[in-house]
Amino acid sequence: MNREITFTLGPEVSPLDAMARTAAFVRRTLPMLLKGNPVADATSRDVLAVVTEITDITARHRCNADIIGRVVFDGAHITVSMGQMHRLLPAPEEEPGLYLVRRLVDDLGQYRGDEGGYTTWASVPVRSSTQ
Repeated sequence: MNREITFTLGPEVSPLDAMARTAAFVRRTLPMLLKGNPVADATSRDVLAVVTEITDITARHRCNADIIGRVVFDGAHITVSMGQMHRLLPAPEEEPGLYLVRRLVDDLGQYRGDEGGYTTWASVPVRSSTQ
């Protein structure tokens, strides 16, 4: 089972608007990705927190005009990716929101994107019904 959504934010979108637009889009589409999952609400809150922080950092350090985001559900995790940044992820001391991200994800990383910048990805576990 693999479900995904992809979205783009244009160059006119400020970091604050990017966070708001991404949160609104993900809030609307996550129920479709998690349809039938008994812990969809709790997982959605975690994903929303992670995607908001990663969007903020990416928007403030973007390396090209558009920001491309993707949210993928594979049955066990929701992988969020945002790109592209002109730099590696900063330390949590520089970006305190990364403390929250690191607490909520199983894994976090970056790779070189097609446009020469860095795409950040995070793997958010789908909570079990006992959590």
